[in-house]
Amino acid sequence: MPSPSRQPSPKAVHPLGSGQERRAVTAFFFLVLIFFAPAALAETVVAVANRLETRAGHELIIFDLTGSVSATARPVADPARIIVDLPEVSFHIDPKDTPTFASAKLIKTYRYGLFAPGRSRIVIDLLAPAAIIRAQAQSYGGGARLVIELAPTDGANFSAAVKAAILTPPEPFSNLAPLTAAASGKPVVVIDPGHGGIDIGATSKHGEQEKNIVFEFARALQAKITTEGRLQAILTRNEDIFLPLNERVKRARDNNASLFLSIHADTLAEPHVEGATIYTLSSKASDLEAAHIAEKENLADQAAGLERKEDTEDVSDILFDLTRRETHNYSRDFSKILISKWKDAGSLNKNPSRSAGFVVLKAYDVPSVLLELGYLSSEKDLSRLTSPQWREQAASKTTEAINAYFLAHPITGRPVETAPRNGERPE
Repeated sequence: MPSPSRQPSPKAVHPLGSGQERRAVTAFFFLVLIFFAPAALAETVVAVANRLETRAGHELIIFDLTGSVSATARPVADPARIIVDLPEVSFHIDPKDTPTFASAKLIKTYRYGLFAPGRSRIVIDLLAPAAIIRAQAQSYGGGARLVIELAPTDGANFSAAVKAAILTPPEPFSNLAPLTAAASGKPVVVIDPGHGGIDIGATSKHGEQEKNIVFEFARALQAKITTEGRLQAILTRNEDIFLPLNERVKRARDNNASLFLSIHADTLAEPHVEGATIYTLSSKASDLEAAHIAEKENLADQAAGLERKEDTEDVSDILFDLTRRETHNYSRDFSKILISKWKDAGSLNKNPSRSAGFVVLKAYDVPSVLLELGYLSSEKDLSRLTSPQWREQAASKTTEAINAYFLAHPITGRPVETAPRNGERPE
């Protein structure tokens, strides 16, 4: 998955000037936070800078903080990573100032952000097996430094450390407040802004982050649907927070959604590829690009440090299969309508209708599509995606498509309310 370690184009000029000037500004901001921050801000520790250092073969990631925090670190495998859990920390760090890793022997890259309410996380991707020497904050003056120090080790010792960490797992992902919408009697549309929190998604070469772009679009779309008053629109996340993929699906089902729309804006290796693409669920991808995009999106949980889980097998039940087939037909119908409306926006991919095995589209009883707004790797798409005028136009076209779908399918709940054998619904 893309991470904050992406660097700006060599031609890009940072608005704060040279690296030395930026460090001076960061230091000044740090002093302001320490001495003049209001009490409300003081309650949350702020990270204002970070850097990578090498000392006698050890590699250290250092965060400058406005206050001390407790930290717990553990290794995980498949792939090899170090997970550092913290109380909530507000990371006020320009992604462009994340250090480079050209000389690193252990650290491939790392990312950080809000993981759950009251909890932040740092995920370090490894180039080679590493032992955790320390992960702790050291107070000084009015601030602190969080130091994560890693040393080389061998595969056997790393595997042993992973097994020991599994024996004492961290708290489960249990303090996430459920999403429940007030009953209105209107069909519910659940809009899912992809990524969030520690999972930033894709990043443009100029530093724009997918999680922010899709969140702004989702909010604009929700506002337009709500203003019209025909439907009830809710977001899977209302802030910059991480959500596991299955939790996004669960939030649609828990709210008896009649339609689920996941919003994304990825990157590709080919910068000339542009335009919106609409994906539906299929066990076999429609093409290699669709398979590649689905593979990346399905690694979102892994990017946030969650353990990899195997997909559960489908329940064998005739009514369940009928419901799933009908849901798939509804999803394809909406995809066609959405494509027809987006033609007017003039920003469709040359092959806009695709399918693949996206985890977020796997609700068997909620029609679901994934809307790729465009690609951050395309300068043309990036110009559109960061334009408030384009966002409003695209949100209007999407609203038109949603309205047209419900006119063609005047349902007020799920297409067929049935349950698999034993009364359990698979997630």
